[in-house]
Amino acid sequence: MDLPINPGLLIALIVVIIGILIIAKGLVIVRQSEVMVIERLGSFNRLLESGINIIIPFIEQPRAITMIRYQKRGEEYFPITTNEARIDRRETVMDFPGQPVVTTDNVTVRINGALYYQIIDPRRAVYEIENMSQAVEVLAKTTLRSVVGKMELDKLFESRAEVNNEIQAAMEEPASKWGVKISRVEVQDIAMPEEVETAMRLQMAAERKRRATVTEAEGEKAAAIAKAQGQRESAILNAQGDKESAILRAQGEQESIKLVLSAIGDSDEHKRTVVGYLLGQSYIKALPTMAQNGERVFVPYESSALLGSMGMFREMAGSPEDTVAKHLRDSERQSGFRSGIVGGAASS
Repeated sequence: MDLPINPGLLIALIVVIIGILIIAKGLVIVRQSEVMVIERLGSFNRLLESGINIIIPFIEQPRAITMIRYQKRGEEYFPITTNEARIDRRETVMDFPGQPVVTTDNVTVRINGALYYQIIDPRRAVYEIENMSQAVEVLAKTTLRSVVGKMELDKLFESRAEVNNEIQAAMEEPASKWGVKISRVEVQDIAMPEEVETAMRLQMAAERKRRATVTEAEGEKAAAIAKAQGQRESAILNAQGDKESAILRAQGEQESIKLVLSAIGDSDEHKRTVVGYLLGQSYIKALPTMAQNGERVFVPYESSALLGSMGMFREMAGSPEDTVAKHLRDSERQSGFRSGIVGGAASS
């Protein structure tokens, strides 16, 4: 037997079900660092922040934003386009594929960069630009070409930080109109043609060879300077030694002449005899050296006279050394004789 259906109960049940669906549809939970743009009947109404929010179903709807992300498979990048109702406010990285860029010295290089940006105004990001991520990407590529096109290839490798700063500064103003903040731009890889890379290797090898040659030349220069300074100091010391030696020899000869003259007398004849003897000694010392240069040696007439003076001097008083020794012995005897006389007188 079928139970009769109460129309009132049925209507109440339908209302409850509809209410549950409305509540489930209108209850929105927004996670941390996310935001939703809500439109009421097609017009902007409000932003839903993180937490529990309630919207009116079928009247209020979230506005989605179009995002493009690249997925790398091997060496190729594949774009993936998505429509997202929840807008992420966190900093996002866009690793876009490499772009061919011509430098000011007409070298085509391929630059792969990464862009870090953050959505700070979701309303502008949705309503001010049709495709925010695509606009940021195109802006980064065109700015990259503009900045790198003003530089030479060598300058580009030396100034990566400068390139990053210039690209970021050029993108800040247009990106701010879209509610986007450009955090930083990084130039990752710079690929060059093979012939340019080979030329740079040869240039680098030549530069290192030049530096090695300069360093070697500077070392040889320093060694030559040190050697010349050593020779100069050695020559000065040798000259000083020769000077002191000559002075000492002259002083010794002077003392010897004084002793000889005091022993044999200081008359003019004795002085000439001593001088002739000394000159004769000098001739005798020079004879072996003179004989080495030839078979025959011609002795001047003055040399014979000097040798005769030496013989006469020896016959008269012996050699000067003997004369000095004799003079000293006589002096000792006289002093001893005087001391004996004085002692004898004292004893008597």
